[in-house]
Amino acid sequence: MDYTLEIEETPDSVPGGTGILLLHPSTGETDRIDTEFLKTDTDHFLVVSTRTTAREVKQKLEYYDVDEERAEILDTLSIEHGYSRRKSDTVHYVAAPDDVDGIIEHIDGFLENHDGKLRLSFDSITELAYYAGDDEALEAVDRILELLETYDAVGLFHVSEDPHEPELVEAFRDRFDGVIDLDEDGDVDAEF
Repeated sequence: MDYTLEIEETPDSVPGGTGILLLHPSTGETDRIDTEFLKTDTDHFLVVSTRTTAREVKQKLEYYDVDEERAEILDTLSIEHGYSRRKSDTVHYVAAPDDVDGIIEHIDGFLENHDGKLRLSFDSITELAYYAGDDEALEAVDRILELLETYDAVGLFHVSEDPHEPELVEAFRDRFDGVIDLDEDGDVDAEF
């Protein structure tokens, strides 16, 4: 199954199982690319957020006019930070942003329980590495990419270059079929 991409400089479509790395500066405006990825040619999508709360993810989807009927959100921050949370059919929580097994389990369940064209946005792997460690973040990426392959889904993974050693950024790059480089000015360069 092929998935349409409507992000500048990227191919018109990618096959199911494709993982895309979104490399950006820490101040980068990633929301535009993230929402372009999620709202095109999609039946259901899951946003895994280690950077913002479910409420903030919902605000982003609303602002960029993404169909929330198709959305599911996994909030990894609210419980640990003691924020109020309202579980619903589309908003779920894990205990902390370093709960790698809980995150992977939820992604697996989402992909298994939905049909059609499925997309995943992981915002952000940088935060996952901050909380869980670099090796755990790399292993998590490997496990999620395997799931995308198994379920013929596609995923966009956010990584901020600034806090990481260049070797770690390269290790992330090497794992993905496509890399979108976003610079400080919002210009995009992509390699697939």
